[in-house]
Amino acid sequence: MTSKEVRNVLDRVLTWPKERQENAVEILERMEQQNKSPLRLTEEQAAEVRRRLKEKHPKTVTLVQFNQHVRRRYGV
Repeated sequence: MTSKEVRNVLDRVLTWPKERQENAVEILERMEQQNKSPLRLTEEQAAEVRRRLKEKHPKTVTLVQFNQHVRRRYGV
């Protein structure tokens, strides 16, 4: 994407209703915060996230099962 294309989109945003502009600003500010974060997924972690997002019927657990897992893992 070129600078001109970015500018064109931003110019269009200025024609949106105030509430939508505020939403756009919030999203862009969150993106900036993410860029400043030292936390990064490894390629392996990112691949796992992509794999899980593709699952049509991901395994779900009940709250009781989740709590049991947390107790076993962390002793909580």
